[in-house]
Amino acid sequence: MEKLAAQSLSLSYGATTIIDHLDLHIPQGKISILIGSNGCGKSTLLRSFARLLKPEQGTILLNGRSISQMSTKEVAKQMAVLPQGPVLPEALTVLQLVRLGRYPHQRLFQQWSEEDECQVTKALRMTHLESLQERAVDSLSGGQRQRAWIAMTLAQNTEVLLLDEPTTYLDMAHQVEILDLLFDLNQEEQRTIVMVLHDLNLACRYAHHIIAVHDKGVHSQGLPEEVVTKKMIRDVFGMECEIGTDLLFGTPVCIPHGKGRKIIPRQEFKGKQELRKVY
Repeated sequence: MEKLAAQSLSLSYGATTIIDHLDLHIPQGKISILIGSNGCGKSTLLRSFARLLKPEQGTILLNGRSISQMSTKEVAKQMAVLPQGPVLPEALTVLQLVRLGRYPHQRLFQQWSEEDECQVTKALRMTHLESLQERAVDSLSGGQRQRAWIAMTLAQNTEVLLLDEPTTYLDMAHQVEILDLLFDLNQEEQRTIVMVLHDLNLACRYAHHIIAVHDKGVHSQGLPEEVVTKKMIRDVFGMECEIGTDLLFGTPVCIPHGKGRKIIPRQEFKGKQELRKVY
């Protein structure tokens, strides 16, 4: 049984249909990444998985049960969600934010438990935030702040994590830092992770399963080397490209066509004087 699945799912904003009669099964214990052009429905689909958007038709299944028939706390005990650009209460410290992740496990009149403390400590350790736990979240760098939000979702201790563009607005180093963290989490604890990414090359590097969203449904899905092809890029993104191979990981690399400064290979130059003029 899949941890997360959609059956005959249709999603709309007003009179505009975004997803139409979609069937999708998310592989258990794997990293699945949604890709596609702007406005194709990637984030909308993720929002429906998180029960933040009610389907027009169809259903979302979590561990074989319709999430529409589950309580908010029941869903939150099994699935954690990190939306794009989450809103932060003013002057909250890292520790206070991470402790919020234990909310689904709290009961009326129940004191903060040893298990709550254990999960918060573990989340801080996994995200390397122990030394920053007393800092205000809004005083942190972009990468540190994103790690704090991820720590909050980890403190929920769920089997499924949903993340909408977790690397948005981060520089290259912080993007890799966040994705490495999620990769380690999947490898070490077999968490099922579903996220939206815009960077196709990073998606290919980190995903076990890629889902290309297009034309109100799924264009193709599977291993990155099966999905990321010149035809898929042409169909989904409307552009021409070349597909190469990542020299470090052997995963596909998309090189888009377009204009740019051409570097003339050094061997085409003759003489040191000509090299000095160019370089």
